[in-house]
Amino acid sequence: MTCTGRTLAGIAAAALAVVALAGCGSDGPEWPNGGGASSTAAAPPETTAPPTETSAPSSPVAGAEPTRDGTGSGGGQGSGGQGGGAAATRCTTPELKASLGKAEGAAGSVHQELVLTNTSGRTCTLRGFPGVSYTQGSGLFQLGPSAAMVGPRGGDVRLAPGGSAGADLKLTNVQNYDAAACRPAPSNGLRVYPPGDTASLIVVRKGTGCAGTPPGDQLEIATLRAR
Repeated sequence: MTCTGRTLAGIAAAALAVVALAGCGSDGPEWPNGGGASSTAAAPPETTAPPTETSAPSSPVAGAEPTRDGTGSGGGQGSGGQGGGAAATRCTTPELKASLGKAEGAAGSVHQELVLTNTSGRTCTLRGFPGVSYTQGSGLFQLGPSAAMVGPRGGDVRLAPGGSAGADLKLTNVQNYDAAACRPAPSNGLRVYPPGDTASLIVVRKGTGCAGTPPGDQLEIATLRAR
């Protein structure tokens, strides 16, 4: 009986201890999210912001490149080249045709107007002296010295499509020069370089030039002017 009494006393004491612990549960440790020990802890907040999306640079708009006449692709020259008020660019050799006006005789020489006509569909400009020389043979090689430039250089000459500019060309009668110095030879035309260009035009014209170096200018050219 003694052992049994001691055992019952121990059990009663243990039961009282459990009741005491249950009564103090509200003072125990608090778990995340208010749960018990078996609750899953909340994930820690992200400390790195997601990368910001960067827009790719926009591609150039097709046709926005300036064209040769300084206007955009939507621009264009109106009648007489006044459209948009843009400055016209230099006329190039492929856009021009060269011709000669009526010949007028003078003492020991002939004067003819050298004409450059704009055959393109745009307005362009010319300024200064054309380069002029005699040609010879089937290869149209240069015959003698080029034309001397005479007088002041003029301003821009604006040529609408079909418009033209002219320059006075003086052709000296080379028969009046010393034959030994001039060495007269037949010419079959004139080679013409528009101002600022390295490509040339040919004007058919039969005559006589100097294969040598004459004591004077066999050709003289003035600056271009509006016609």
